[in-house]
Amino acid sequence: MGLMDEKVVVVTGGGNGIGRAYCQGIAKEGGAVVVADINGAAAEGVAKAIADSGGKALSVQVDVANSASCLEMAKIALDKFGKIDGLINNAAIFMSVPVTKGGWQDIDEYEWDRVMAVNVKGLWLTSRAVVPAMQQRKQGSIVNISSNMAFNGGLTMMHYVTSKAAVVGFSRVLARELGADNIRVNTLAPGATMSEERASDEALKNYQRSASTRILKRIEQPEDLVGTALYLLSDLSTFVTGQTILVNGGAVLH
Repeated sequence: MGLMDEKVVVVTGGGNGIGRAYCQGIAKEGGAVVVADINGAAAEGVAKAIADSGGKALSVQVDVANSASCLEMAKIALDKFGKIDGLINNAAIFMSVPVTKGGWQDIDEYEWDRVMAVNVKGLWLTSRAVVPAMQQRKQGSIVNISSNMAFNGGLTMMHYVTSKAAVVGFSRVLARELGADNIRVNTLAPGATMSEERASDEALKNYQRSASTRILKRIEQPEDLVGTALYLLSDLSTFVTGQTILVNGGAVLH
């Protein structure tokens, strides 16, 4: 018996990095995963790898900042699996779609709006598309991905940090709104995680610098986040909602 047996989970931004690790973890524990990503080829690659190893997966191309695209994603998932038990709102502009670093006055206005459209509005649109299927069955779990940086005020990316702070407020309101439907909503906040296939020397130095500030002094890997995500999605956490869990090796205590 796996922790996620019989559960169907949608993972946005599932084609790369941490999102891919969530998808693999869900499938390994017996769940069916909908790998949703703006990069359709990346989503397809993850879904194929899961299927090839005996898991259940479906790939969908989605732009979380587009309402029609989110609705289509939910429809495809329901047509294939008949239900949706979980949602990880992981898609964000940060790594695979990078943000520009700089002082708060130097941020491009278009980039500010795009970060907010994906990282904040995207949560709302994706949830709006998926939640009705959960409400019908009076059960479900939503995990929204924030960031360590929302709690320590990380420098050089104010638009990103602001968007990830908004995730916490969004989750708290949604948890209250959906409590009567027995749908749980929680926030998972990773620390700086080495999610690239091959980190550059500069990136590696940054990860090592982050590691030195932690209680557990090592570089955070995507796999470090999977256990907490599975806990929040599974029946192990049926009385946990409206909470924020920081998974960062003790870099920030919350």
